[in-house]
Amino acid sequence: MPAKGKHRRPKNNPLARRFVAAGTGGAALALPMIGATTAQAAPSAAPTATHAVTAAVAAAPSATVTAKAGPVTYSVVAGDSLSKIAREHGVSGGWQKLYEDNRKAVGADPSLIRPGLELTIGAKAPAARSSATPERADRSAERKAAPVAAKAATYPDNLDGWIREALDVMARHGIPGSYEGIHRNIMRESSGNPLAINNWDINAINGTPSKGLLQVIAPTFEAYHVPGTSTDPYDPVANITAACNYAADRYGSIDNVNGPY
Repeated sequence: MPAKGKHRRPKNNPLARRFVAAGTGGAALALPMIGATTAQAAPSAAPTATHAVTAAVAAAPSATVTAKAGPVTYSVVAGDSLSKIAREHGVSGGWQKLYEDNRKAVGADPSLIRPGLELTIGAKAPAARSSATPERADRSAERKAAPVAAKAATYPDNLDGWIREALDVMARHGIPGSYEGIHRNIMRESSGNPLAINNWDINAINGTPSKGLLQVIAPTFEAYHVPGTSTDPYDPVANITAACNYAADRYGSIDNVNGPY
């Protein structure tokens, strides 16, 4: 028995034969190679697309910056007011924004601008405030408002005080006018008497006599009354602000009035 076993033909493992057949078949070998090449090529194309998108995004801001218009300089002429200039030039934020951008040039009184004064239109707001949170901005506004409120309580009860208080009210409501323009018209209309009344002109004949510092008739006072002021036409501040509001609507500013109006 051992001799017979010595001359036996060795048996091949069927699994080994199948493995060789699969490993040597041309079609079987070609397909895995093609599949592997395609899978490796796909990632190499992806960075190219990514770079293209990144380049497009990076280029976008430069186009936006190019489209922005820069600020322009405007020279004040006679009869101008901040509200008029802001309206004619379409200033976003109105005369308040225009005043904020030109506070150093204009000074403390936004209603007092003189011919020849150069204003910047379209200037950016101070960058230091852009990073402030709403809560911090509110606290900052409150701190700024406190001195204004304290100053309002110190107005003397005379013509100078009435005009200055009226100017502050007008500034808050965007009504143009200067101290000189108001004072000049008051002296012509009433000589500074807040209780003055005209009982002899056509308005008096029609039953609506002119009253107060700037001689305002009742219908005009009611139509142009400024919120927050007295409803008494003889009240100096209420009379001044209503008259200046009317003059702004009809003449552009009380500064443009040089006679009966």
